[in-house]
Amino acid sequence: QVQLVESGGGLVQFGGSLRLSCAASGNIFRVNGMGWYRQAPGKQRELVATITSGGATNYADSLEGRFTISRDNAKNTVFLQMNSLKPEDTAVYYCYVSVIESGHLPPDDYWGQGTQVTVSS
Repeated sequence: QVQLVESGGGLVQFGGSLRLSCAASGNIFRVNGMGWYRQAPGKQRELVATITSGGATNYADSLEGRFTISRDNAKNTVFLQMNSLKPEDTAVYYCYVSVIESGHLPPDDYWGQGTQVTVSS
């Protein structure tokens, strides 16, 4: 199995910044795509950003320019730098990874426990 540990959430003022991190550990042979999703109360979980093993990124249209996703392949960790935060960014943020486990096929998807981000107005 694979475990994801998220950190970096919290309460910030309008216009502030946060940096989320998510570290994967366990029976990992290779980590493929990684990403961040978020879910606000009463709403569907939505894409924030993704990053491939080769470093190609994809962002939700409304977030591009404010958020930056990156990864450290040596540490199996994905980051989300969040700048110019707005109240509408308030949500639980979930880390996602697609991983090939040692001795297993095909790849499996895993989700972090979620970390709360709250932006005051």
